Amino acid sequence: MTKADLVKSISEQTGIIRKDVAIVVDTFLEAVKDSMKEGNHIEIRGFGTFKLKVRKPRIGRNPKTSAKVPVPERVLPTFKYSRAFKDEIAEGNQNMLTEK
Repeated sequence: MTKADLVKSISEQTGIIRKDVAIVVDTFLEAVKDSMKEGNHIEIRGFGTFKLKVRKPRIGRNPKTSAKVPVPERVLPTFKYSRAFKDEIAEGNQNMLTEK
């Protein structure tokens, strides 16, 4: 599903015109990014939490030359699903397991 698909789906379900829904979706995504840039985490109950994770420095390997290369410490955005979200997705996709 793309952002355009999401906007279309919300628009159809709510009756709000796509242009307004697109503004809301874009504003939400910008708010998430801005909050994370400030070092905050965002918790959406029943859905999940956007967090920042600090990766420790380490020694990596260049795959072409096999030379060891230092990889510096860095901060990465992560998303952790809530238990309710995981359970709901698992229930909804149970048929995928039985089809194999």
